[in-house]
Amino acid sequence: MNATAAAPRVSVIMANLNGAAHIAAAVRSVLRQTETALELIISDDGSTDDSLARARAAAAGDPRLVILTSEIARTGPAAARNRALAKARGRWVAIVDNDDAIHPERLERLINDAESDGADIAADDLLTFYDSIEKPPHAHLRRALAARPHWIDAAAYERSNRLLGAGPALGYLKPVFRRALDAHYDETLRIGEDSELILRLLIGGAKFRLYPDLGYFYRKHDASISHRLDLAAIEALDTAHAKLEAGAAPDLLRELRAGAAARTDAAAFTKLITALKARDFGGAISHAMARPSALILLKDPIRARLSKPAPRRAAVQPRVTLISRQRIVGATNGSSAYVLALAGALKNAGYAVDYLGASPKIFGRWAALKLRPELAVFDRYLVHGGARLGNVVIARDPGVWIASALAVADRLLSKIGISGLSQPAEYAQGAAATRADQLWIARNAVPNAQAVLCDYAFTATLAPYALSPNARSAIIMHDLMSARVADAAETNTVKISAADEFRMLGLADAVIAIQHEEAAKVRAALPERNVLTAPHSTEPVRAPQPGKDDLLFFVGSNTAPNIVGLEWFFREIWPLIRAKRPAARLKIAGSVARGISAAPEGVTMLGVVVDLAPLYAEAGVVISPLFTGSGLKIKLIEALAAGKAVVGTSVTAQGVESQVTGAMALEDDAARFADACINFLGQHERRAALAAAALDCANTHFSAAACFRDLAAFVRGDDAAPDQKSLRKVSSQSQ
Repeated sequence: MNATAAAPRVSVIMANLNGAAHIAAAVRSVLRQTETALELIISDDGSTDDSLARARAAAAGDPRLVILTSEIARTGPAAARNRALAKARGRWVAIVDNDDAIHPERLERLINDAESDGADIAADDLLTFYDSIEKPPHAHLRRALAARPHWIDAAAYERSNRLLGAGPALGYLKPVFRRALDAHYDETLRIGEDSELILRLLIGGAKFRLYPDLGYFYRKHDASISHRLDLAAIEALDTAHAKLEAGAAPDLLRELRAGAAARTDAAAFTKLITALKARDFGGAISHAMARPSALILLKDPIRARLSKPAPRRAAVQPRVTLISRQRIVGATNGSSAYVLALAGALKNAGYAVDYLGASPKIFGRWAALKLRPELAVFDRYLVHGGARLGNVVIARDPGVWIASALAVADRLLSKIGISGLSQPAEYAQGAAATRADQLWIARNAVPNAQAVLCDYAFTATLAPYALSPNARSAIIMHDLMSARVADAAETNTVKISAADEFRMLGLADAVIAIQHEEAAKVRAALPERNVLTAPHSTEPVRAPQPGKDDLLFFVGSNTAPNIVGLEWFFREIWPLIRAKRPAARLKIAGSVARGISAAPEGVTMLGVVVDLAPLYAEAGVVISPLFTGSGLKIKLIEALAAGKAVVGTSVTAQGVESQVTGAMALEDDAARFADACINFLGQHERRAALAAAALDCANTHFSAAACFRDLAAFVRGDDAAPDQKSLRKVSSQSQ
């Protein structure tokens, strides 16, 4: 680290003693923070394993990593942290243990909130998880503390930290604090050194703000220091806390003395348990009679022995966790079809793929979701707030059933001119994630997945809650949403700026783009990220299908680009076609019919069709009259794979222009678009030639093997995966 470089905003301190098992994940979680002006100081306490080598490898040359070693081994975590504090340069200090992890937005959010509120110390909630899958993950804070921010004074803090108390003990939290407080740990303590330090700072006048965000991932395992309790450790705590009684305010003094009584109970309980383990029943009775109040502490081990929590499911085969807030019930629209294609490719590569529908808002106004057969690609399909019964998922919330009834009534009454009973549901993809959503993912994700895929950038903040800290993460971008909403006034979506979108995309190891043009834009904005181009794949037909004269076909979902495009086609193109080909007919399939108020003569609205193959086969020309929107137009790929003559616009071919050149007709002018349709509708040989070129294009560029090769390599962790960079590289000059 360059000593003359500007001081970082925060110094992260990590004490280490033989932490090889988990330190790499801990280091990655720190160096991947959105708060990049940081330094990570690992203070080693005489490790004899390769943990420091693993830490350096995880940092991959990041200059923000500083490693301190000590000539004296096993001085304890307090002394190790004090050595790091002496070297820290940040305005704030954060403590992260070498077996834990933190959310990528944690430090930025926590420090911003602290500075905004005028706090000197700030802490968020712990998401506790276990190496043993027998215990489910859980939040640390409860009730009011988990609902809203609180100011915590010294008396309240001490009251929460009763040794072996019911909790939640605030001393378990991992606060950030201002370095100007000149904090130092009591090196006589082997447990409770964190809470004793914060208590001293509070007594000295520091202001402590507690936030209920789940930002710190606290791992419990057999080697955790917090699991070990002995008489010497309790006596050291007694000595340290006794020093704080002098001059203490009455409310704090009362809590300090209550804490001393609790430690006396804990010491008696420790002696009792030691005697029972040694089968010294006489000694156990003697300890119990000497301190009867210690007997109540037996309730927790007894309850733990009697309770049988539902174990988390163990990973039998390599798994991929898909986190989505998209209502995927089948290949019913382009984005759903794309996700199913990705899942199918990973399944064929040997992975079990789990769909975690991470919000009850997925139900929208419909209380039951009927799953189509293609959902069998998922090994598990779960929706937060839903119960699955066969191929139907029903909402548990009665409010959704009421909204569903109103929506049905609204549709029926609209036929007689009455409407307004039901309002559109909130756009689930862009909805803010709740604490309940985060906990639901933690409890339902299979631990230690190979990869975590986030469906749209909005879900990127949810990936850490899958509690697979060594997993590779990737965002299925679909399209650049900031560009899409700039192109069209879509109603059921979220307005997002390019800066915010790229910030979210930067939270993952990789971004999966559906077409090359948008992939290039992401690479330019996020050069340190791995950007994979994975166009939508489809299964091409065996031979071209020229179809019938005078029959056009369009298929699309109820989205603004499709509606606007069809309205343009009806208004400016269809009259020209009908004038020269009076027998011309247009069939329209898909939910786009719901967005079209009236269709002109010769147009048939089919609605949602389960099997599109016969419609593709009979059509002479497939149209795609789009002039707004972004991303890959998936229906274009399907039409090419169906061996059809396609007439579209430059927007239709956006991102795949070079691949589809010569395989479809591209016209942006209404009259020229109409002429192209007319020529193909009446010339079978010309139509057949374009259909053959379309099918050849699909086989060459849009087969599953061609589209998803890089994705499978990324999930496997192959070195051949292009541009893989797992860590943000930030020079010391930028700090």
